[in-house]
Amino acid sequence: MKKPKVAFICVHNSCRSQMAEALGKLYGGDVFESYSAGTETKPQINQDAVRIIKELYNIDMNETQKSKLLSDIPDVDIVIKMGCNVVCPSLPASHIEDWGLEDPTGKEDKAFIDAAKMIEYKVKELVERIKNNNL
Repeated sequence: MKKPKVAFICVHNSCRSQMAEALGKLYGGDVFESYSAGTETKPQINQDAVRIIKELYNIDMNETQKSKLLSDIPDVDIVIKMGCNVVCPSLPASHIEDWGLEDPTGKEDKAFIDAAKMIEYKVKELVERIKNNNL
């Protein structure tokens, strides 16, 4: 069976969706393909997010990822919206859900750590739901 493609999306594809892509690859790589994208891009990924993911998970997102537009990724099976206070981007998919995560941008490290830990929890939960055909 081919692995489903999961897109983690938000507006700027610079912080939460990037963390989710990295943690999706780490914890879900054997179950799904992990992508992230947004309706706008930033010149670089949020460097606080990069630092926290490096400290917590030893993943250097600057090496493996960049900010991407929705049109830059392949067609996906599952869309995970990170949570938007504005209009959330959308992609066609057989399953769509919104994780409603607070954006830690501009906040202290604890907000980034909390976001990373919540994303880790939700990614692991998503892995189990995909394995059990429970979406």
